[in-house]
Amino acid sequence: MSETANPSRETAILGGGCFWCLDAVYRKLEGVAEVVSGYAGGQVPNPTYEQVCGKKTGHAEVVKVVFDPAVISYADILRVFFTIHDPTTKDRQGADVGPQYRSIVLTTSPEQAATAEAVMAEAAALYPAPLTTELVPAGEFWPAEAEHQDYFERTPWSGYCRAVIAPKVAKFRKTFAHRLRERAA
Repeated sequence: MSETANPSRETAILGGGCFWCLDAVYRKLEGVAEVVSGYAGGQVPNPTYEQVCGKKTGHAEVVKVVFDPAVISYADILRVFFTIHDPTTKDRQGADVGPQYRSIVLTTSPEQAATAEAVMAEAAALYPAPLTTELVPAGEFWPAEAEHQDYFERTPWSGYCRAVIAPKVAKFRKTFAHRLRERAA
């Protein structure tokens, strides 16, 4: 369901490493209606994956998460975010290095910015190093190419999925079991 089809939906735009990892987690979160991998925070209109990976567009790999705030709050969307990636490493997540992998929260309103500041203060207390997460107003969001959407579900056998994404999904499932879209009966 798209955000425009239902005005009671809210949008979060987040970058924390490869968008495939965030995409895989947020698709499993209760209250999330839609997840789109894409690019934001840069200067080049309608960038391609190759351009973003070339580190000259200024864009980060991000996900646009459309959610129902009656089911899950923006603050809880952010709490998941700060749990599933390392917000203390500048321009990197694990072996993924470059500004496109930076930790970034792109806000769509002053209320989101205030909430993000509060949740970032909570998160800062959990890590031994300072947060490097950028907090900026959202600009244009550019959807990524079709092959980047729902990557983990489509290619769970790939090396990257098994080595990098699966452990993040497992950590999410353990930490946020009460928030899973599908629960064991």
